[in-house]
Amino acid sequence: MDWFMIWLNGFSLAAQGLLHMAFLCRLTGQRGRAWQFALYLLLLSGIEAAFSAAGWGAPAAMAAALAALYAMSRLALRNRPVPSCTAALLAVYVFQMAAGMVNSVEALFYPHVSMGLPVYALIVLSVLASIALCALCYGLVLRLLPLEEDEPNLGLLPLPGLFFLAAELYILETAYSRLSLSPEPPGRHLALLALQALGLAALLCTLYAYRRACRGVRAQAELASLSQSVQAQRTYVAEAQARYEKTRSFRHDLQNHLSVLDGLLSAGRTEEARSYLAKMEAASDALAPPCRTGDPAVDALLGEKLALAEAKGIPAEISLRLPADGSLDSFDLCVIAANALDNALRACGEAEGEPFLRVRGERQGDFYRLEFENSCAPGPPPEPGTGLRNIRAAAEKYGGAAAYEKTGGRFRLDVLLNISRQPGGRSERSP
Repeated sequence: MDWFMIWLNGFSLAAQGLLHMAFLCRLTGQRGRAWQFALYLLLLSGIEAAFSAAGWGAPAAMAAALAALYAMSRLALRNRPVPSCTAALLAVYVFQMAAGMVNSVEALFYPHVSMGLPVYALIVLSVLASIALCALCYGLVLRLLPLEEDEPNLGLLPLPGLFFLAAELYILETAYSRLSLSPEPPGRHLALLALQALGLAALLCTLYAYRRACRGVRAQAELASLSQSVQAQRTYVAEAQARYEKTRSFRHDLQNHLSVLDGLLSAGRTEEARSYLAKMEAASDALAPPCRTGDPAVDALLGEKLALAEAKGIPAEISLRLPADGSLDSFDLCVIAANALDNALRACGEAEGEPFLRVRGERQGDFYRLEFENSCAPGPPPEPGTGLRNIRAAAEKYGGAAAYEKTGGRFRLDVLLNISRQPGGRSERSP
């Protein structure tokens, strides 16, 4: 029996380590390597051996396993603290919950099984059932919680996860630390089984509610993005109407201007004619937008943001020429530019020293790269907010990406768009 239990405990520990790491990698979107799995199995084995030799209870061993899994997520997989904590809590809780539910069923049959081969069969079957149930529950959690680095309010999940884990640990310690050979009332075990099933249901409901809340936050962000785009289009229409009125007025007076020039030239007053022509050129230039990117809506938006920058005393430098083939939609460009420039102007207002703002755009093969650079206050990089999520959503429509970095008092945002694809992932090229 001793050798049997040693091999069974080793098998259970290996299954636990593999399931923990596989769940952690899937939940955080990382690709686990063989050495990472082996290292975690080694850590679990060391924890099991040390705590068994010291005679410490299951709570201390579980806390150590939780710390080891968190450390693997942070140090080996390079995940952020909050996703690491959430994934570790869920991994350990679900595994212990599956073992507890199987223990509830096992306790019903254990007093009625004769010693010998039937006992061995029952124990092996229980271990396999707990592993299968754990894998099933992991799949349910993964469907309800596609964990990402920039998920909003992710810090709300570790606390309920810790509560579920503590409750399950209490049940395991008080009810199933030792299986009794004497018959017990089945109602007690059925009640504990129902209690643990309710705990699992409560966890899944919590994750479902969290997913719905995340969708609501994303919907609000998309609505804000649409509002920004609508505002940009309204600004463009208003500026276009104003420019049209000025152009019509200029064209109305153009014949008179030409007559004046003809009279000055006929009278030999060349210098006066040149001065008059310079005034006409200045009036003509005033009708053009301050930025000419090739997209009227983007021109209007940049003109509005440049006026805000000038009012705040922020020097702005724009070198931007958009593709003329219509591969980039005005709506998406306005979303990217509006969010990036709003963040940049806000950061410039908080910067120390001379503020600056630069916008550059260039084509690089099948890609178009937008770069926004501005002054900012020193400190760590900011957490992704609504503006950056809107920019990333617009970039992903073109199979692109957005990344940012902060160095001292300089912040830079790079947006890469695949202009060989239409929004939604369809290629413009013929196969």
